[in-house]
Amino acid sequence: MMGGGPPPDLSNAEIVDYEVIGGDAKVRLKLKDGSIIEVRLEIMNILRAGHDANTGLPSYIVQSAPIVRLVETPKELRKAPMRPGTGKDTKSLPGFG
Repeated sequence: MMGGGPPPDLSNAEIVDYEVIGGDAKVRLKLKDGSIIEVRLEIMNILRAGHDANTGLPSYIVQSAPIVRLVETPKELRKAPMRPGTGKDTKSLPGFG
């Protein structure tokens, strides 16, 4: 973990290969509105960017993207889908009402 020092010099950073040794780590969160979301990180790259000046330990930069999935939501928060391009709800369309 890096402290409040200068940002690492990425000119000599190396991509480090990795393998996943744990399971598919997901976090489920229950929101105050009653919805449940699931969040996990998709790791894209790991770079070794030199060493931390304070500790001498290697510094790593992890490029990742959060993947968020809505698992459950209360019915009172749901709205009817909109018709594409019209701005009107789809209650009158077959299968939506």
